[in-house]
Amino acid sequence: MILAAFATVLASGCSSFQHRDQLALFNAAYVTGDYDTALKTVSFPAPENKPVDTQEHILELLHQGEMYRLTDRNSESTKAYDLAEEGMKGQDTMGLLASTAEGLMAVMVNDAERDYKALLSEAVLLNTYKGLAFLASGDNDYARVEFNRANDRTRRAVDYFRKEIAAQQAALKYEVQGGSQKASMVRNSLQSGSFQAAVDNRYGAPSKWSVFPEFIVPFSTYLHGLYFLANAEGGSDYERAVTSLARVAEMSPQNMMLKADADLAERLASGAQGLQTLPPQVWIVYENGLGPVLRESRLDVPLFLTYGNQQVPSYFSIALPAYTDRSAVPGSIGAVNASGEVIRTERISDMGKVVRTEMKERFSGILTRAVTSAISKAVLQREAAEQFGPVGQLFAAVLTIATTQADLRSWQALPNHWQTARIDRPENGSLSLLDHRGETLGDLEIPQQPYTLVYVKRPTLQAPATVIIMDLQGGAEAAFVRLPRW
Repeated sequence: MILAAFATVLASGCSSFQHRDQLALFNAAYVTGDYDTALKTVSFPAPENKPVDTQEHILELLHQGEMYRLTDRNSESTKAYDLAEEGMKGQDTMGLLASTAEGLMAVMVNDAERDYKALLSEAVLLNTYKGLAFLASGDNDYARVEFNRANDRTRRAVDYFRKEIAAQQAALKYEVQGGSQKASMVRNSLQSGSFQAAVDNRYGAPSKWSVFPEFIVPFSTYLHGLYFLANAEGGSDYERAVTSLARVAEMSPQNMMLKADADLAERLASGAQGLQTLPPQVWIVYENGLGPVLRESRLDVPLFLTYGNQQVPSYFSIALPAYTDRSAVPGSIGAVNASGEVIRTERISDMGKVVRTEMKERFSGILTRAVTSAISKAVLQREAAEQFGPVGQLFAAVLTIATTQADLRSWQALPNHWQTARIDRPENGSLSLLDHRGETLGDLEIPQQPYTLVYVKRPTLQAPATVIIMDLQGGAEAAFVRLPRW
């Protein structure tokens, strides 16, 4: 048993380093706007005469989908996102044997040994980005499906988290009732006041994190509202627009742009604003900066191990993932309206607050797996010492140190935050975009159409801004440009 455990750890322990190296290479290209090189870093050989193992490659497929979208390859983008979504569905329906085997590897090594499990917020954004890719292709029917899927995932989030937590608690309770000594040690450690104090003091109490009152990806909910405002076929569609736009506006009461959009939807829904008298509208939606990434937080905590009939508190290291924010491009984007007035984008929400809201819901599961792994390795060290003496104990200790690592994988093509603005379409169709310094970023031609989305994404000042000019009603293919034109 001991030798088998050592072999398992040795065969699998390098996965964490491989994942970290791959993401480092991706980021080195992504921050400069070199999306073709970034795409190569997350590519993998396609198997011959076999379907892609979508569960194994979810994270690579998410990155691929966004790199294709940012290089105006919308068909390839939607295909990559389709495969990523297929992998997520496969994980949700994974059989008991496969799930148990994966869980065992996570306990014996670390969470990085599991196939990447996307955050719910990442799944919501997958559908949103896929909707944008279909919209840019002029495929309005599929865009509608994706924006609805994003909204449905958000709506079902509370139930999703409740079931996930309940399943974890039930599994641990079942093992304890079945007489599992290890499960009892895990439960007693997690319920210990000294353990909770150590985690709160050195990692931070989840109750004190800055989070939304309920799960939401405001950018996705906002785009859902805009889409149905522009494509309303009746009262129910207008009601969707009102509900989504009002919800986002309520979460950012200082943003007058969001309030104005919610008010417009309400007026259109009630008939107070007629379509015939509404000038063509242009929304500028700006994805700014680099999204949060995970860093490792290592802390020594008291775990309660059973020796004979006694429980003895011993200090062991656990490694937990903690989100840290990355940089944003300074300021906002300006748009010059028909009278020469500069309208500037205002912040919708931060990605950091989105992921911390979800991390708060998932944290108990992450902590349980970390404690289970630490106790399993402590038991392994004790058994190695009993069977192989000091050499076995030393070898087990070295393996424990090497494999006690947090899973730091995440989708790294997401922004620091989102901004928005709305103006009437200039009569001549020419729209000037200004950068954060007020200098001209570039001039755009806005087609004569009722609703236009000017989508801008810029990860850093080193990278040009990707600008996609879309018909929000999906009547034509989008125009694509990178600004400034270097």
